[in-house]
Amino acid sequence: MKKPCLFLLIVVPLIFFGQEGKNFNIKFSGFVKTDIFYDSRQTVSVREGHFLLYPKNEYLDPDGADINAKSNFNMLNVQTRFRMLATGPDIWGAKISAFVEGAFFGSIDPNIDEFRLRHAYVKLAWPKTQLLIGQYWHPLFHVKCFPGTVSFNTGAPFQAFSRNPQIRVTQALGRFNLAFTVLTQRDFSSYGPNGVSSQYLRNSVLPALNLRFEYYAKNKEKGTQFLIGLMGNFKMLQPALQTNQGYKTNTKVSSVAFALYTKFETIYFSIKLYGFYGGDAFNHIMLGGYAIADYTDFSKGYVSYTPVNNGSAWLEAYYKGKTWQLGVFTGVTRNHGSQNVIYDLSIYTKSASSAEGQVFYSRGSNIDYVYRISPRLILNYGKFRVAPEIEYTVAAYATKSDNGLLNRDEYGIITDSKTVGNVRVLVGVYYFF
Repeated sequence: MKKPCLFLLIVVPLIFFGQEGKNFNIKFSGFVKTDIFYDSRQTVSVREGHFLLYPKNEYLDPDGADINAKSNFNMLNVQTRFRMLATGPDIWGAKISAFVEGAFFGSIDPNIDEFRLRHAYVKLAWPKTQLLIGQYWHPLFHVKCFPGTVSFNTGAPFQAFSRNPQIRVTQALGRFNLAFTVLTQRDFSSYGPNGVSSQYLRNSVLPALNLRFEYYAKNKEKGTQFLIGLMGNFKMLQPALQTNQGYKTNTKVSSVAFALYTKFETIYFSIKLYGFYGGDAFNHIMLGGYAIADYTDFSKGYVSYTPVNNGSAWLEAYYKGKTWQLGVFTGVTRNHGSQNVIYDLSIYTKSASSAEGQVFYSRGSNIDYVYRISPRLILNYGKFRVAPEIEYTVAAYATKSDNGLLNRDEYGIITDSKTVGNVRVLVGVYYFF
C-alpha cells in the first residue's frame, strides 16, 4: 500500500475520532475475502481471472487443437474492503454524511493488490430530497435490485456494472421517486482510437445523463418490499480530435439506453428481474460500443459513427435464512448490431482482423450471444461466511466463411456462430467487521 493510503486510513480516522464530542461520528466496516476459483478453460476476464465475463473463443493450432481449452486455478484476496461512514451536524436543514470505500483490486491488471477507490461521496438528505455528490454506482446499477452473486462480476456482462463521479438529485413523491444524475467517467471508461479512456466523454463536453422513475413500497411489519422502475441513459462521445490524415475533427457519437427492473422480497424469499437495451455499453462492462458508419470525406479521413446495440436480461431468485441462503442467477445478452450500415462490412474489402481493429470500438463485436446459469449456497456463522458458487457461461462466437471473413451482415449482426462454454467453480470465504 502506498503512503497516501496509509495516511487516509490512519491519520484521518484519528482526526474524526477527536471530533466525536462535537456531534461528529465515524464508523468503520468492511470485510476480508478470499476467492478460490477454478475455470474449465481460458476466459475473457481481468485481474488474473478474478472478474469473469465469458469464455475465450477457440484458438486452433496447426493440428486443430484448441489452445484455449485449458483449465485454470487461482486464489486472490483483492476484494478485501475498508469502509468509512462519517456523519456530522445538520447543514441547511439536511442530514449530512460522507462515505468512503476502497479495495485492493487495483486500477489496471499490473496494479493488482494496490488500494483502489470504489466510492467517495457526500450526501445531503432532506425529508423528501436527497443530493449526492461524488463517486458512486452508476444509476444503471441499482443498489436495491442487483445480482447477489458470490462472483465479483455481479452479473456482468448481463448487468450494467460501473462506478462514476456524479451529481445525483433524488426527489421522493410519496411511494414514487424521481432521480436525475449527471455523470463523468473514471475507472469505467469508453473505448476509442486511443484505447480505453475517459477522454472521449470529456472531449464531448457534455456529461452522461440518466433519468430514473420508480415505485418502491416497503412494509416493515410483514417484511415485504416491492420495487419497479424505468430509467433512460444518454451519452455522447468525441472519439478523436484529429483524423488519421491530421485534420481537426469534432465528430461525435451519441447513444441512448433503457433499463426496466423489478423486485419482490419477503422475509425469506426474493425474486429480481432486470432488462436492458441500448447502444455503446462498453463502459458498463457489457457487450457493445460503436463503429465507423462511413467515411464522409475519405481524402481527409473524416468519418461518422454509429452505436452498436445490445440487449440483456437477468433473473435471480433466492431463499435467505439466518444461517444459510440458496440462490440462482440466470442471464442472457445478445449483440443487436447497429441501426445503420457499418463501414466496410457490407462490401468486405478488408480481412476480418483488419476490419475488427479499424472499424469497431466495441466489446464482443464477434459474439452473437452469451448466457449464464449460476447457482450458489451461502453459509453464515456470525460474521464468518463460506459461499460456494458455480457459474456456467456460454458464448456464441461468429464462425468464418470460406473467404475467411466473419459471418455477419452489414449491420454487425452475427449470422452464424459456434458456442464455447466455461464452468467456474468458486468458493468465497469472508470475515465481516
